[in-house]
Amino acid sequence: MSTMSDSRPTSTTKKSANPVVAFVMKYWITGLIFLAIVLAYAFIAENGILNNFLFPSISLIGEAFVNNWHIFLMNMVYSFRLLVPAVAIATLVALIIGFLLGISGRVREVFHPVVYTVSVIPSILLAPFALLLAPSFRAASLFLVTFATIWPTLFATITGVQTIDKRYLDNAATLGLTGFKRFYKVVLPAASPSIIAGFVNALRGSFVTLVYAEMYGAQYGMGFFVKKYTEYGLYGEAWAGFVFMVVVLVIVMQIFEKIKNYMLRWTID
Repeated sequence: MSTMSDSRPTSTTKKSANPVVAFVMKYWITGLIFLAIVLAYAFIAENGILNNFLFPSISLIGEAFVNNWHIFLMNMVYSFRLLVPAVAIATLVALIIGFLLGISGRVREVFHPVVYTVSVIPSILLAPFALLLAPSFRAASLFLVTFATIWPTLFATITGVQTIDKRYLDNAATLGLTGFKRFYKVVLPAASPSIIAGFVNALRGSFVTLVYAEMYGAQYGMGFFVKKYTEYGLYGEAWAGFVFMVVVLVIVMQIFEKIKNYMLRWTID
């Protein structure tokens, strides 16, 4: 007994004392894949297998990154100034409509076909109308990103509420939970795995629309930077901006994945 009890803390200590080793052991294959991608690009660029003008050398891309890092940061700030309010508005609207349609079967029967029909309209097709009708390009971009972001969270909310185990609701009724208490303590936690998964998917889609909006009419933003230098024929800067944008988006998505895992730590992994 003493031997077993002594060995458990030791393994836990080893695991916590070597986070770098644990990270490497977990992601070394992933790192090799990314390294292979970089080496493949370097081989293509250095040997002129593809157009050298469109695929500059890694050294040229690195030089462009060093020379423009402060511009990258400025454009990142402008992108987030558009993305954050759009995602916040979309999430709020999606949760309100999603809970209404998820809780009430009659409301769902009437409005779900309408919501579904509107959701299949690509936001890109609405761009000309938004640009003509909105008072400013920022307002048009805000509308497009919001429109594209609403639907994954909305449908995930409807599904999450619909699939709540009826036993939870019966137990809530037995405990006398009604109204907001029932919603906050039973409905929302039970539906949260589906809602958060939908939100993460919505966030991915919002980046696509954001970049599209910035490429056609904006004066700042990560998408604007790439489009601008592509038009100038400066593909070293364009590739540097592209890589920076991908890194930023990956970091943002990883942060939200960590938040999602923390919020859903009570569920089965």
